[in-house]
Amino acid sequence: MSVPTSAFSILLLTADADVHAHFKAVFGNASVTMVQDADSLPKDLPKLPYDAVVVEAHTGQGLSEVLPVQIDPAQTLVIVGSRTVLKRAPAMIQMMSQRHEESQKGKGHDLSLEDFLDQKMGDFVKGMHNGAAKNLHPMLISAVERPLISSALRETQGNQIQAAELLGLNRNTLRKKITNLHIPLKRSRVKTTGSS
Repeated sequence: MSVPTSAFSILLLTADADVHAHFKAVFGNASVTMVQDADSLPKDLPKLPYDAVVVEAHTGQGLSEVLPVQIDPAQTLVIVGSRTVLKRAPAMIQMMSQRHEESQKGKGHDLSLEDFLDQKMGDFVKGMHNGAAKNLHPMLISAVERPLISSALRETQGNQIQAAELLGLNRNTLRKKITNLHIPLKRSRVKTTGSS
């Protein structure tokens, strides 16, 4: 799964050809600058802001020894470690990129119920269409009705008359749906303390 090139710009500092190939496969060439070490960096590095810097470090090397001086760790994601760590880095960066994109989409407003359902139903229909499924309408209706009726029954402590009123359904219609959708009924009784 490749990440969009606009998602992250990455500076990779390692001589390991396998790590280079792994990053290239995940991110492509456009978003990753791959060099062997800090001495091999392009001269115009200060003009190129990187979102992430991934550096191979050997035992005993400190951050100041391996991180190029042009990189500000306060402004850049820095991953320093062995080849094993570097091979795991693309997955971490992808996860962070996806979370960042999701938070950017959600900024400024909460999704309304309609928007949320539209998004989820769209994903469901697309997945089912790719699988050549048919008769989605009854499947989706029962998928929505069952939790809706269950929630109404929970809210009314199992009182079907109140649940039917809450849902805007006839009591007999609600009972028929409860039976057809195999919704378990649990009537909770209010316990009263008896005074003798």
